[in-house]
Amino acid sequence: MPHHVEPDGERLPIPNRISAKPVRRTGSIVAAVIVAILAAMLVKGLVTNPRFEWNIVWKYLFNERVLEGVGYTLLLTVISMVVAIILAVILAIMRKSVNPVLRGVSWFYIWFFRGTPVYTQLVFWGLFAVLIPRLSIGIPLTSIEFWSVDSQTVITAFNAAWIGLALNEAAYLAEIVRAGLEAVDPGQAEAAQALGMKRSMIMRRVILPQAMRIIIPPTGNETIGMLKTTSLVLAVPFTLELQYATNAIANRIYKPIPLLLVASIWYLLITSILMVIQSMLEKHFGKGFEARPVGTKGKQPPLPGKTEGEPKDDVDKTNEAAFLGYNA
Repeated sequence: MPHHVEPDGERLPIPNRISAKPVRRTGSIVAAVIVAILAAMLVKGLVTNPRFEWNIVWKYLFNERVLEGVGYTLLLTVISMVVAIILAVILAIMRKSVNPVLRGVSWFYIWFFRGTPVYTQLVFWGLFAVLIPRLSIGIPLTSIEFWSVDSQTVITAFNAAWIGLALNEAAYLAEIVRAGLEAVDPGQAEAAQALGMKRSMIMRRVILPQAMRIIIPPTGNETIGMLKTTSLVLAVPFTLELQYATNAIANRIYKPIPLLLVASIWYLLITSILMVIQSMLEKHFGKGFEARPVGTKGKQPPLPGKTEGEPKDDVDKTNEAAFLGYNA
């Protein structure tokens, strides 16, 4: 009766087997102790330092004005990102177009909005009514108008804030989308064309679903960045978001540090939720792309035809089984 052997082959009767001892990792242990001490010092300082005034922090953490600011911050983030993603997809497709005019317009848009600070762009949107007092629809390049309206009634402070954020973010997302589209094997589009699919359908059903695996991680990072960029809409000026709300309270009670902590806690909470959502989306769009271990440490399940005593993850046997499956 054959004797039992461990799956990984560690107890096979190999002559002159070397009994290796694990390497002592003294450096990592010392580094971990140092980091733990520094972290404990930081926590102790945060808790015991009376200048942080945690009683003021808890008092204003759920203040009505602060909660209103949280709501407007989330609303600005969601609207800006939705509009930016739609524009980014359009710009990325234009960059890959065979039409040189579309490619040139897309390139110029990305160059301009990436090359100027978002704060400066928001200031211009705040001055939109000064630059363009009325919005009208009519025949281009003539004075004939069918409809017109005062710019201030359309481009309010809130609208100027999300428009400015969305237009700026679209330039960055366009490059992310373009990189994701170019990462898809061109053979996928060629196979879809061979089946008679139109270019628009190929983009929607073949290219974009596969590109999402690459697009989602940096887009999640951009969304988190957008959440914090909303603090710049003071340039419009829009004065209802979280950062301005906490600053207004701090200026009124002369307590800047506790109110900065209030804003930081809310930003950290929302960012943590967005990170969880990002992780879930990455897992969803990464289905079928997970890397599987290969080799003698792959710990793959035993294949049909294995004899007792052979390592269950033997590479040659795995290949042999695969070839037999193809031949069958």
